[in-house]
Amino acid sequence: MQNLSKKNTKVGVVVNNKARKTVTVSVERTVRHPLYKKVIKKKKKFLAHDEYEKCKLGDVVKIIETRPLSKRKRWRVLEIVGLAKSEAEKEIEGRKE
Repeated sequence: MQNLSKKNTKVGVVVNNKARKTVTVSVERTVRHPLYKKVIKKKKKFLAHDEYEKCKLGDVVKIIETRPLSKRKRWRVLEIVGLAKSEAEKEIEGRKE
């Protein structure tokens, strides 16, 4: 396995999965305003490659930098950290039965 420590990784939420093998991931970060010192939330969307199309809307995923795959796609899904609430509830109900 290649050295993952040098590549940039981010954690975000899948907000769109309509394209084939591509998901849109919204990454939120907090920054302090330089003058007013108020903490502000900033969001940015990244297009990520989802080879097996496993990501669902609302899933929390970890993405990693990669070579350019298309005009705007420079990231790929490394792992699914958390399932969407509806999916998690379905799995819990499935285990109970």
